[in-house]
Amino acid sequence: MAASQAANLVEKAVGHSDNATVTTDVSSYNKKEYGVETGPPIQATTWQGKNSIAVGVIPQLEKGDVLGHECCGIVETTGPTVSKVRPGQRVVVSFPIACGSCTNCNRKLFSQCERTNENTITNALYGKRTAGIFGYSHFTGGFAGGQAEYIRVPYGDVNLLPIPDDVPDEKALFLSDVLGTSWHCVVDTGVSPGDVVAIWGAGPIGQMCAQFSFYHGAQRVILIDGGNAAWRLDYVKSKAPKVETIDYSRLSNGESVTSRLKELVPGGPDVALECAAGEYAKGWIHYFEQLLGMETDTSEILNEMITSVRPFGRVGVTGVYAAYTNHFNIGALMQTGVRLIGNGQAPVQKYWAELMELIRKGEINPLDMVTHRLRLEDMDKVYALFDRRDEGVQKVFVQTQYSAPPCVGAPALTEL
Repeated sequence: MAASQAANLVEKAVGHSDNATVTTDVSSYNKKEYGVETGPPIQATTWQGKNSIAVGVIPQLEKGDVLGHECCGIVETTGPTVSKVRPGQRVVVSFPIACGSCTNCNRKLFSQCERTNENTITNALYGKRTAGIFGYSHFTGGFAGGQAEYIRVPYGDVNLLPIPDDVPDEKALFLSDVLGTSWHCVVDTGVSPGDVVAIWGAGPIGQMCAQFSFYHGAQRVILIDGGNAAWRLDYVKSKAPKVETIDYSRLSNGESVTSRLKELVPGGPDVALECAAGEYAKGWIHYFEQLLGMETDTSEILNEMITSVRPFGRVGVTGVYAAYTNHFNIGALMQTGVRLIGNGQAPVQKYWAELMELIRKGEINPLDMVTHRLRLEDMDKVYALFDRRDEGVQKVFVQTQYSAPPCVGAPALTEL
């Protein structure tokens, strides 16, 4: 929260860039420009500036921001320039917002769109522009998110994908983020036939990266997690029995994740995938440095990955890192030739048509990661469940009053 407040102050001092083409502070839509006028009040999950909803290290959240970057729904109305979707059509929404015509969009790097995020802090911190993201704070454009009954989607022809009649919402929804992010992580890091892949983090992204690694020919996949999230190792293994696991919280004295991996894989894995994120400090040094604002992210997992892979191995980072870290083992990276690959926010529009076909063919099943179906009205309780990493809560489908009944194989509604 301190990082968020500080970033907000800096942003007010610096101002906004004139290059972005999407208006984010829209209080009253007009039909001519947006295709819809402001309607009656809707239900939505908003951040109220306190820990009733956990926000981690995401900077520049403001009171009243609507959360949620993964959603699907039914088109209510379209603007005058939209031609590829029509009212009444079911669609999934991409989490990065792309214009479709800038230099990066033409290269299919939609998550690096140059026109949809006017935030100057992002541009200054990263040295280049990144795309706007729904429900992710003003750091990524300040767009209202999808944990609501309605959402306005700019550039609908680029950021909406029609859902075929034979694909239920519970399977299509995750093309918005998780499936595209996991696929991109595996492809961008170059997982190839015969590779041994180690994955840090057994949440939904890690789970799907494991399955997609096998899909791309990996010989072995080793999943690493622990602490109060260790139950996820067994959950993923129940869906993908070929996966091997390491519970770091049960290692013996003097044993490390790196030493255990070298024992399992002489020489080390070919590929390491970071699916955990940098905000979770494991040791006291990083814990206090984050608490005091001396770093935004811990380097502990990155260091484990670099020292674990074989010489000239590949390390892909898809877990979110916000800015700076301390104690990074750059010497090991350089001296052993390890390829460190920042996967970036995934350009899901690049992959989602292909992934939709794999869903239709039954070659991938997103329901493998879905453990709960919950009401939008209960989202404050849901965030608390995730913050505690309660056992058994892997991935949630949130229903609104407009949602269809659960499909075959999907979880029934859980009452909280």
